[in-house]
Amino acid sequence: MHATLILHIFTGTAAVLAGFVALYTAKGGALHRRSGLLFVYLMVAMATLGMVITIVRGVAPVANIPAGLLTIALVVTALTTVRPEAGTRRLSIGAMLVLLTVGVGSMILGGTALAHGGRLNGIPAVPLFMFGVAGLVAAAGDVHVLRFGARRGSARLARHLWRMCFALLVASLSFTGQLPKRFVPRQYHMPVLFSLPVIAVLVTMGFWLWRQWRLGRRQRTPRRAVALEAPITTEGRHP
Repeated sequence: MHATLILHIFTGTAAVLAGFVALYTAKGGALHRRSGLLFVYLMVAMATLGMVITIVRGVAPVANIPAGLLTIALVVTALTTVRPEAGTRRLSIGAMLVLLTVGVGSMILGGTALAHGGRLNGIPAVPLFMFGVAGLVAAAGDVHVLRFGARRGSARLARHLWRMCFALLVASLSFTGQLPKRFVPRQYHMPVLFSLPVIAVLVTMGFWLWRQWRLGRRQRTPRRAVALEAPITTEGRHP
């Protein structure tokens, strides 16, 4: 199990590095695609190993199991959004069910934590609600895709971006929350410095989602303008 923990830390650290490379390189470029794909593989490995350690050791299962399932479902559906393959629909159905389960379950756990003074088995209610909201929003997005088909244009990119960024946010929170405690002496703990990766992900995710929203708005505006400028005809009408 010690080797599993080391591998979990290694894959998590590598995933954060790959995620930031993908986040800050030219979107659509070769480096962005390769680092993004590596990020997905590493996140799946890291989350799986984390859940195995949690199950065997019983380490904070209330938070770690939902976080692991949520992370895997988000990165997989983020990948299939831009690289659809055969069997994507069945994969989307499975991911939607996982996300819905995580969303509902985490909201219930968060409510239980609030009812017991704000914590459940030592876990604060805030991350539980965070996992719950993310799971429900992602599940709703998957339902929309399954019902109406794959999103296109800026909506497609926004779906890809927020899922990848939220998974990177979860990894960054774990990275900055656990590694300093294990490897940095207490006298050198600097909360502001350690929180910079989390802040960077949040700011960058907000910027790109705002940019895609503006792009989508511009894409819709010409259609509305054409509809408004179309001449009104009286053909076929009788006085």
